[in-house]
Amino acid sequence: MSVPFPEVNDGPGAEETQARVVHVDGVSPGARVLALALRTFVRPVLIAGVRYPSFSWPWGLVDYAGLLLPARKGTDRRPVRLPNCRAEWVESLGVSQDRVVLYLHGGGFVCCGLRTHRRLVSRISAAADAPVLNVDYRMLPRNPISSAVSDGVDGYKWLLANGFRADQIVVAGDSAGGYLAFMVALAVAELDLPRPAGVAALSPLTEIDPTRKIAHPNADTDAYLVPQSLNLIVELNERIVVEGQLGPHVCPVDSELADMPPTLIQVGSTEMLLADAELMAERLAAAGSECELQVWEQQVHVFQAGADILPEARRAIRRIGEFVKEVTTSTRGATCLASKPYDDQVSAG
Repeated sequence: MSVPFPEVNDGPGAEETQARVVHVDGVSPGARVLALALRTFVRPVLIAGVRYPSFSWPWGLVDYAGLLLPARKGTDRRPVRLPNCRAEWVESLGVSQDRVVLYLHGGGFVCCGLRTHRRLVSRISAAADAPVLNVDYRMLPRNPISSAVSDGVDGYKWLLANGFRADQIVVAGDSAGGYLAFMVALAVAELDLPRPAGVAALSPLTEIDPTRKIAHPNADTDAYLVPQSLNLIVELNERIVVEGQLGPHVCPVDSELADMPPTLIQVGSTEMLLADAELMAERLAAAGSECELQVWEQQVHVFQAGADILPEARRAIRRIGEFVKEVTTSTRGATCLASKPYDDQVSAG
């Protein structure tokens, strides 16, 4: 169903704006078990990390846990070198070269990477019938969030340099990567580069300020995200001084959104970042940009990563694939990347 959001521009010529809001009902037994397991085993670890931030938590090792989640069978992977970070070309065998996804992983800007998200990305590749460039961007606490945005833009430039048109590119990401997906799309416009065909955001963080999320009822119902962890992200970003300037506080919801491409947002109904997803959809609608917000009943944060056991996750990924196909054009195939090098000498140019 479509739900109108409050109109911001009430001046002459203002038109009613609305975003399409879809509530997806139904909770599988697997989803209930997963939520309980996350609340029991993962949430206490995150709480400890917030209470004792000075402890040298091995966040960098989290990505190695992704070795337990390899890419799906029939997936080709090749390394890519961007100017300031690594990336990985993930391609389900036989997919079209008429579209591509630029993916930015989640992890609160401090953890996760190519390994943790390899299986999810391989599923998105198959569903979208498209290769995926998965970017291993620079993270806190060594680099400000702005560096991660720059790495995402470099990935976008790399795709353009390798034969893809902007209208064949969808920028996607989950959680903190959802924040980056929006910021990359906005940064591309500031650089006068052609805008991507679309943005797909899974449980996105869209506002760094945690106040709204901490006050939201879902702060108590989220299976594993801890509200106070958002304060830690702000503190880490502010500690970093780059060329005499503190880390920026720019957020997607506070940006000029009139020229944003079509957007798909998926979020769980009981997760803390529902507040961010709803606010982003509201702001996009007020700016006149096309947006579909899907609210999945009682699903955990980035539930799509549980596609091996959750039927809801598989349905959600299918919808992401449909969205990618809908917003991209296929009038001309891109230059075949299979014929190009993928070693450390490859760069965004």
